This record gives sequence, structure tokens and C-alpha cells, in this order.
Amino acid sequence: MRFQTLYPTTHSTSKLRSATSNSDLHPRLLQRHNTNFISCDHHNNMAPKTLNFITGNANKLAEVQAILSKTPVQLRSQNVDLLEIQGTIEEISKDKARRAADAIQGPVLVEDTCLCFDAFDELPGPYVKWFLKGLGAKKFHLLLAGFEDKSAQAVCTFAYCEGPGSEPIVFQGRTNGSIVEARGPTDFGWDACFEYEGQTYAEMPKQKKNLISHRGKALQKLILWLNQEVEA
Repeated sequence: MRFQTLYPTTHSTSKLRSATSNSDLHPRLLQRHNTNFISCDHHNNMAPKTLNFITGNANKLAEVQAILSKTPVQLRSQNVDLLEIQGTIEEISKDKARRAADAIQGPVLVEDTCLCFDAFDELPGPYVKWFLKGLGAKKFHLLLAGFEDKSAQAVCTFAYCEGPGSEPIVFQGRTNGSIVEARGPTDFGWDACFEYEGQTYAEMPKQKKNLISHRGKALQKLILWLNQEVEA
């Protein structure tokens, strides 16, 4: 069976140094306006009924379970400590999926979430968790205090790998918004600081957030692929 993967190609091969380095702070992580799609043969990538979702984040697990609840696939959480490379979003996600598949010795689903500031040429990108860890949600907005442009993209990338030696398949979703002073609960990453059409993610009912969020969009693409694979 042959059909298109559901994520834009990224032609940038630049690698990132540490986000805390003083040099090379503004490489372009994403090709936002590239809408090309690449064809892949998934004949040997039949989706199983059970997916090992690699996460230790209870909030993230609950959100993914809610969105996948109407699919024929059951999610099994696995907390695996994985080495994370530096690179583009797609490179990081694929490498993590390969490492997880080797560790689990079976099919895995991994996720990487990025937050890209337009004023920062799309940084902090995949390294946002380190900025959030250092500042906390209540001070996170201060990163853009000296910039008029508060716009940002929330980017979620899921990578599925059937097992050791298999090539990961990537599903990506993006939501445009802006960075604001924290509003709402601050117990889920930067949700309280990312505003979409007048509400932060943290202020939204969970069902609404799941419909418009970067994670929800990526999972809808995953669901489409899973349904096609199960029916094949």
C-alpha cells in the first residue's frame, strides 16, 4: 500500500548547538512555508493494535489517550530514559523513535513538542523545556519582553517506529498563537503562556484544546494513518 505521509518535508539539515550556547543561537529549525509532501511506501509498516507510548508525563499521556479514545488502537505508557540528540525537529523525533524501539524491542510512539518564537527565528524550538525549567511558567513570557513580536508556533511531532531496524514515520501538527503572561493553571508546561484566539491553552476546556492544539492536529494525522493501516 502506498500513500503520502502526513507531514511537510524539511529541507534544512543544519544542526543546533546547545540552546544555552553563546554562538549560533538563531538557526532556522523549521521550513514553515514548505507545503510539499513526500511519498512513502508503508507496506511493511502495519500498525499494531497496541502502541507503546514513550512518556513519563501524566498530563501528556491523558491528553493523547483522550484524543485516541475512539480509535481501535490501545495505548500503553512506557517511561524510558532516552538520549536526545540535537538537530531539526524531525531528526530528533526519528532518532528518539529508533532508540525507543531498540529499548522496547517492539512498536513505539514518541512525541516531541516545540515552541517557536518568530522573533527568535523559531527558537527555542525543541529546547523549550530547558527554558521553561529555568524560568518557570510565570516568568516564561519574559523571554520576549524586549520584542514587539510575541507571535509563536506550537509544534507537535509524533514518530511511530514498528520496531528495531524500521524507519520511523512522522506526523506533525502546528498551531499559531502568541506568548502572553501566564493565565490559567501552570501545571502543564507552557500551556498557560500560549494564547490562541483570546484564550491560553490552560484556560480552554480540554475538549476545545484537543480540537485546535498542535498535539490534536498531529494526532488526527496519526489516526488517519492508523485507520488506513488497520483496514488494509
